[in-house]
Amino acid sequence: MEVVLKLATSLDGRIALANGESRWITSEEARAEVHRLRSQADAILTGRGTVEADDPRMDVRDVEGFHGPQPAVAVLDTHCRVRPQARIFAAGRERFVFCRGDAPGARAEALRSAGVEVVACPGEAGVVSIDAALSELDGRGFACVLIEAGAAVAASALRARGLTRIEWFRAPIVLGGDARPVFTGLGLESLASAPRFVRAGVRECGPDIHETYELDR
Repeated sequence: MEVVLKLATSLDGRIALANGESRWITSEEARAEVHRLRSQADAILTGRGTVEADDPRMDVRDVEGFHGPQPAVAVLDTHCRVRPQARIFAAGRERFVFCRGDAPGARAEALRSAGVEVVACPGEAGVVSIDAALSELDGRGFACVLIEAGAAVAASALRARGLTRIEWFRAPIVLGGDARPVFTGLGLESLASAPRFVRAGVRECGPDIHETYELDR
């Protein structure tokens, strides 16, 4: 299974101001390219924080030649707190929530009543394991998963065993050190343990730069 991490940041690797404002850091051209990436994915994986903050649809729109079906959506949500009414759970696509086995049953049942498949996964450092979620998607036959999420899930994706490549959209704007970073801490104690990538492509995307990185194996 191919696992792709999509990032959209400022020049200095920030995804939002300290107050949370983030629309729009990257350009309309970059957002159109993201829709193209979605059209190539079988499933889109995100976190509860992104769903709560932005209430995104995370669907494919205005891509020439795309006639569906929409990619499935999957939300990492340790305690099953995501709202069943969130726009990402709109009908017409497969929908999953990956939570820990000890998540409250009433919350899980509310999601199931909305047509969402709730899947219990092992925890890791107190949160649901992204590796376990990806393994569940792989077992269901999804060939390509696109990860679009906030800093915590993005950092987890860097450590995920199945990560294939990064698609990074970088806008020519600087937000500064008090803005929100694209990754939370990785807990590295040496440079030798840092994830390393090979740049496989770079091109202009309107005023932005679109970089593709593949895992250095």
